[in-house]
Amino acid sequence: MFVNKWWNGYVKPFRIWGNLYFVGTEAASTHIIDTGDGLIMLDSGYQQSLYLVLHNIHLLGFNPLDLKYIVHTHGHIDHFGATRALVELTGAKTFLGRPDEDYANGKLDLSYAKELGMEFSETFDPDILIEDGDIIELGNTKIETVATPGHTPGTMSYFFNVTDGDRIYRAGLHGGMGINTLSSEFLKKYNLPYSLREDFKKSMLRLSEEKVDIFLGNHMQHNDTSGKAARISEGETDAFVNPDEWCKFNLWSIQYLNDMIEKESL
Repeated sequence: MFVNKWWNGYVKPFRIWGNLYFVGTEAASTHIIDTGDGLIMLDSGYQQSLYLVLHNIHLLGFNPLDLKYIVHTHGHIDHFGATRALVELTGAKTFLGRPDEDYANGKLDLSYAKELGMEFSETFDPDILIEDGDIIELGNTKIETVATPGHTPGTMSYFFNVTDGDRIYRAGLHGGMGINTLSSEFLKKYNLPYSLREDFKKSMLRLSEEKVDIFLGNHMQHNDTSGKAARISEGETDAFVNPDEWCKFNLWSIQYLNDMIEKESL
């Protein structure tokens, strides 16, 4: 009997702006960039929902076999679970922050699969391990990488220009603002340093200094993806363009962590 798991929440694909598109699910955001020389995918999502992502790519008129790069924000199953299958299908090169390498190849059991009642069996070896300041380039797209450790040691955030042929906006993809991996319970369970909390705060402050016109999250609730998609469907083509949103979110993330720490001390 088929049971509809929470990771299967279908979302109709849409153009965010210019050559940037959303093809993900309710549980995990997946974006693609049409570079003119192939597609770049930003996070692959769960392996279990890969069929939805492939369906969405087709609906937008793209061929999944044109996928050249898969760029990951961090080493958790909801962001790289489908990568191995995609690589086997397309031959795409994979990118991941260097400190999260052993999350992907399975040497460290830190993919967050167990916390979700799952097993991460689709391990892979990243082709390119990213470090702070690296550039990922394909076709008309150049992605700037910024190391933003905290949620995981290898969390990376990405910045790149998108265009509709006439205008250019700068998009920013937030690497990971979840504080679930910074709780005392999680840090103790995996013998992780509490210094990751300070790393997180420093990362958010650093990100808040970046100029971003289009804020992307790796989960829909981070940047109200569904609300903005609805506005686009009603004819508001620039629904995702908001130069003030990025900085506010990053500063809020610091307070979000501080609130959790305060509650733990009570």
